Amino acid sequence: MLKNFASLFALLFLIACTPSPAPSEEPTPEATALTGAPLYSPPPPDKLLEDMEQAEAKYQEDPETIDNIVWFGRRTAYPGFYRDAIDIYTRSIEQYPDAPVLYRHRGHRYITVREFDKAIADLERAATLIEGTEDEIEPDGMPNARNIPLTTLHSNIWYHLGLAYYLQQDWENALTAFTKCRDLGLNDDNLVSSTHWIYMILRRMGDEAAAEAALDPIHADMNIIENGSYWKLCRFYQGELSEEELIDPNDSFSANDAVRYGVANWHYYNGHTEIAREQLTEIVEADGWNSFGHIAAEADLVRL
Repeated sequence: MLKNFASLFALLFLIACTPSPAPSEEPTPEATALTGAPLYSPPPPDKLLEDMEQAEAKYQEDPETIDNIVWFGRRTAYPGFYRDAIDIYTRSIEQYPDAPVLYRHRGHRYITVREFDKAIADLERAATLIEGTEDEIEPDGMPNARNIPLTTLHSNIWYHLGLAYYLQQDWENALTAFTKCRDLGLNDDNLVSSTHWIYMILRRMGDEAAAEAALDPIHADMNIIENGSYWKLCRFYQGELSEEELIDPNDSFSANDAVRYGVANWHYYNGHTEIAREQLTEIVEADGWNSFGHIAAEADLVRL
């Protein structure tokens, strides 16, 4: 009996001394959707993590160089670590408060995490800082098929500022920013992307005649390298493409967010509110929450 009791006591002692398994850590959301849902980044591909590690190593070698800071932030954002990227830019802005490129990139990521007021403040600051300066090509983090950079520091500042105002439904300021982006006259890709937003803004403002006039430079033989979705939308607005021709049913929703949002918005300002609501809901319920089309769909849906 004593032997059995001793064995039982020893077993209970071992159980008591065995540490309890640590509770599984809940992942921290990168953002909160405008609908109130938490937003998490999916597991990133190994290649993006490798690129981030290389950018961090280069930054650690020379943390004073703005180009190293920018690429560390960009390569941190690409795998979905948007808050970390914002922190990188914030620390660097304390050191370089007059560097427009840092406000440009932090403003972009504030849009991603749905903090539009902060995005506008950053991008307005960047717009002020570039006054009277020469524009510069902005290298692509994810190059297009021809490996030709198509955007500049100035164009990205105006484009993202226009988008931030658009998401707040501040049509006048959005129109001003996108018009300044288009007036840079960079290339056909810049022309179709800015015109797409200008057209939508003017339609939301109720100025259909001005919206139609904004489409005048868009034609069938443009030299489009990467903004084919925006070109197709502009041709759709012109009546040259049908809704069925715009959307490839074999593509994922995230691959077509820009097109799907453009079509849903077209239904909305043409009075087809229920169709617009249904299509916006489909966008919001799909993956790809970091795309501009997805964010714009959220912004409209919560106001319908």
